[in-house]
Amino acid sequence: MFPSNQTTPRIVPALQVHQWLPVWDQVDYDADSNRTKPEPIFYLFSMPADKLKALTGIYRRNTDKGKLRSQDTSIQRRHDVGRSTEIREYVKFGFPYSDMTEAKRQSGDYGDLRKPGWLPTAIVVNLLKPGDQRNGVTISERDVIRVGPLNGSICNIELPELFTGRDWRPDTIHPIEVIDGQHRLWAFDHAENTDAYELPVVAFCGLDFSWQAYLFWTINIKPKRINPSLAFDLYPLLRTEDWLEKFHGHSIYRETRAQELTEALWVHEQSPWYQRINMLGDAGSKSVTQNAWIHSLLSTYIKPFETSRRSIGGLFGAPMPDKQGVLPWSRSQQAAFLIKVGKKVHEALGVADHAWIAQLRRATPPSLEDEEMHPAFYGPFTLLNSDQGIRALLYITNDLCYMRAAEMQLRNYSATELESEQEVIDDVQDSESHSLAEDLGSISRAILQLEEMEVSRFLENIATRLVGFDWRTSSTPGLSADEKQMKAAFRGNGGYRLLREQLLRHMAIGDDAVGTAARNAQHALGYANASQ
Repeated sequence: MFPSNQTTPRIVPALQVHQWLPVWDQVDYDADSNRTKPEPIFYLFSMPADKLKALTGIYRRNTDKGKLRSQDTSIQRRHDVGRSTEIREYVKFGFPYSDMTEAKRQSGDYGDLRKPGWLPTAIVVNLLKPGDQRNGVTISERDVIRVGPLNGSICNIELPELFTGRDWRPDTIHPIEVIDGQHRLWAFDHAENTDAYELPVVAFCGLDFSWQAYLFWTINIKPKRINPSLAFDLYPLLRTEDWLEKFHGHSIYRETRAQELTEALWVHEQSPWYQRINMLGDAGSKSVTQNAWIHSLLSTYIKPFETSRRSIGGLFGAPMPDKQGVLPWSRSQQAAFLIKVGKKVHEALGVADHAWIAQLRRATPPSLEDEEMHPAFYGPFTLLNSDQGIRALLYITNDLCYMRAAEMQLRNYSATELESEQEVIDDVQDSESHSLAEDLGSISRAILQLEEMEVSRFLENIATRLVGFDWRTSSTPGLSADEKQMKAAFRGNGGYRLLREQLLRHMAIGDDAVGTAARNAQHALGYANASQ
């Protein structure tokens, strides 16, 4: 129990729980994989919700310049406003009164249905140890929560020396990470008269990232309480857990996400592929099929951390080279990034005057003569409108952005403000069946946010360089015999690698950021000698 004889007590009595089996010593512990051997104990205590929230950094964020963003870490989960609103109403009114409309509550006919809103299930957290870092920031000694003297199975949880309650902010990063229960804490945002409302807490100490992801999975997904695909947005680190790859394969996240992103490119009006993906695999369509898009995304942006054979990871599915884990981007952000990639290339084609583009204009059917249907992007004789070309475009933009992810501060691309609170609240009753078509507003806001980031300029420079490459197919009218033979080599499975190699060689010319990233990618893939 949290002592009540002090305004802001610093000592919280806790029960020390020993939970370890000798057979667990045989588990494969590996600090390099964020699986350091955990301590054999955890702690049980209770604390007022508002004070616990202050220690975890779970508070409402906004885009005010200069405003701390809670020193976000790569394990911070996405906040579903509707879910927290639902919990807040339950706490205040109990069930079923909390589910009633405001009109019914005001009628006065249902007052007998009000009940206590108990939350007896524990919030599961991790206490940072001295020296722990998040995104390159080390927790201050003054912000650390320490475990005090032990008296039997009872010990003291000692809060930071300068802790002042709900309005407290740390010198560096918050001392508590929430593993499970974030939405319960958010339910107490700006809530009144909650000092006497305590939440039970299960606290681990110094628990490594991978074990935190494992706990989240076993609490939320193993009992099938939430959609597994949604879990990868809520807890991005799960995207790279090898035990999930071995047990469940790609079906849980990667293939589902590839299909969702393909659908987003097809339904969002800002996408250059809007209504121009062959979603049903119709034989007569002149667009790239949904199946080809899915396989290309699986091979590029969504591929897992690289093995010894593949040393560049997917921007959406692999830990970044900065050793800080996977980018915690939501589905809407990932879709927005791909749309931005396509838009930059389409725009670059519109202003370029390369000979291959001029030839495609001359060879274009009348229906594709206007700028909105640029023949170099949508026409029948461009690789950019083929399976091989889409794969190559995704390869190059992924490779180069992956190599420069840290320099471009892609972790600062935060999803917190992208979703309208009212949109989320309106959809909360249908959260399990929430489709990408309903996410268009979030994607649009993510596109706008990207435009203000350095990566937007980088993508523009990539696009300018890309359209200087000859994207004509082997069937383009007017090609010489040698040109036809060279273009024909891009057909089939071997064409993917060959086109990627040639594009990287083309991009590697120059000493700017694009050229440097391309040369680094060549070296990482073992293509360096081919570019000499």
